[in-house]
Amino acid sequence: MSERIVILGGGESGTGAAILAKAKGFDVFVSDQGPLKDNYRKDLTDHAIEFEEGGHTEEKILTANLIIKSPGIPKKAEIVKKAKGKKILVIDEIEFACRYLRGKIIAITGTNGKTTTTLLTYHLLKTAGFNVALAGNVGESLARKVAAADYDWYVLEISSFQLDGTKKFHPHIGVLLNITPDHLDRYDNKMANYVNSKFKLIKNMTSRDYFVYFVDDKVSGEEARHRSTEAYRVEISLDHEAITSAHFDGKKMVFQFGKKSFKIAQSDTTLKGVHNLVNTMAAVSAAYLAKVPDALIREGLKTFKNAPHRLESIATIGGVEFVNDSKATNVDSVIYALGSYENPLIWIAGGIDKGNDYNLIKDEVKKKVKTLICLGKDNEKLKKFFGPLVPRVVETQDVKSLVRLALEEAKAGDVVLLSPACASFDLFKNYGDRGDQFRAAVLQLKAEKEKVNA
Repeated sequence: MSERIVILGGGESGTGAAILAKAKGFDVFVSDQGPLKDNYRKDLTDHAIEFEEGGHTEEKILTANLIIKSPGIPKKAEIVKKAKGKKILVIDEIEFACRYLRGKIIAITGTNGKTTTTLLTYHLLKTAGFNVALAGNVGESLARKVAAADYDWYVLEISSFQLDGTKKFHPHIGVLLNITPDHLDRYDNKMANYVNSKFKLIKNMTSRDYFVYFVDDKVSGEEARHRSTEAYRVEISLDHEAITSAHFDGKKMVFQFGKKSFKIAQSDTTLKGVHNLVNTMAAVSAAYLAKVPDALIREGLKTFKNAPHRLESIATIGGVEFVNDSKATNVDSVIYALGSYENPLIWIAGGIDKGNDYNLIKDEVKKKVKTLICLGKDNEKLKKFFGPLVPRVVETQDVKSLVRLALEEAKAGDVVLLSPACASFDLFKNYGDRGDQFRAAVLQLKAEKEKVNA
């Protein structure tokens, strides 16, 4: 009789783990407390995997030899505590997948910037002709990728929740971008617990591995100095005079690996902003350590397209650039966005305020923003704070009207920047829906203008 594996959670992580477990000959059962999405229900049915949704049947779960839980399920969940009470080993999908992969892992974590850095690293390896998979917290689950094929390299975006479930996880190249307070409710509201979670990245690394980190970051950079690791340390810095493997000299990114050195200007990449200098230096370092030649790295940097809703340049209409940064749901993210442009800005902000401290962006807004367009149901806080700082403040709750209004407010050379600083749920399903509607409205307006001018 085959060993029984129960998987808690039927999302991308759980379904991927189920497919891999089935492929390896286990007796597999999936249990989800809520309803499954149609695509995951179909995946499980197509692979003849037994599942339940809308609740947990303890008799079916607590007979497992091994339980794989999705990272979103906390250790404190009642079913997890009962399983551990019965001495059943509980691991996460990443840990399970690592038992069966043969290639090397580049794992990228951090509170901010990890998706961009992960996608760029993957792109640099892929365009260089490497046999590489993208997985983890972006794209498909690692288990699904391992079940589908063998790859030489796996580039993973990995969250603190995913790191929490690892024991023997061992990346060949680990990248830590930064640590700022986030998800603290999951960590007993203790920053130290969150920091410890992130540093599980390097727990099992050896002297043959590489630890890439942003040395300037107040939390992760300082912690890295005091954490012991056998991995070779690769530091990146924005300090013009830093003696590190990668730094920004004020004009170009400078890379120094042993006797090999090369420089890359940000203007030769598709990413803007100081924060993307850090992301780019991290990705380039990881790619070079994976043996991608610097000539191919340069070529890859020219063709990279970031994930949607992250300083996404949609179109230019009459010399006015429209930028979708809908992912910027807090003030920290807007700091990066405002710092990415020197042109006058038509800034679109608003939604559900998270207790924002707008003093953090006060000076940049005063210097660069000529019109603030509030997009939300309740704009009083924005209007009260920024009213005295910018020449004009207007508001709307309609996206099509928004883009027309923005174009009217702008002149050639200006940038219309959707970087809301707020959650989207007052008017939209999520930040993606907000960004998608904005993009569609901009492209529609562009088509109308081109038709008139044809």
